[in-house]
Amino acid sequence: MAYPSVPPPGMALAAYPHPVPLPPGWGALVVSANRGPYLVPAPTTCKLKIDGREVSGMAEGTFHIAVPAGEHDVRFTDLFGIPVMTTRVTVQPGVGHQLSFRFGGWRNRVHDGRGTDVTKFGMWSNYSVLVITLVVVGVICCGGLALIPLLTSSGAN
Repeated sequence: MAYPSVPPPGMALAAYPHPVPLPPGWGALVVSANRGPYLVPAPTTCKLKIDGREVSGMAEGTFHIAVPAGEHDVRFTDLFGIPVMTTRVTVQPGVGHQLSFRFGGWRNRVHDGRGTDVTKFGMWSNYSVLVITLVVVGVICCGGLALIPLLTSSGAN
């Protein structure tokens, strides 16, 4: 039985679309990610990182990642490295631990295999950030336009 090679610190972990044999003392993260409400699927533009190490081969769907047993920091980051969703998970040796990363229209959330929300940090979706930004800019612009006549009329007196 061939085990996935243990990547040295600093190297990327690998995601497989099928279960992988686990070396002794290792567990598996069974990670799924949805497309999200975006034109381009969110998992293709974001990076999955486990303990700061990038996972190669991650895309939309369900993937298996062999990791050493113990506690791990799991996060999706955007292209600039800013966290979009984060969680902490304890992996038991020889066991698969499920995580579901859900990119949503309003908020991004992480759920475990039982459906419990285990999100430590979930950024608002790009759409909600855009709506809030447009509202703030609209208030500033409309408020500024409303002040111009008041300032010009008070200066004429």
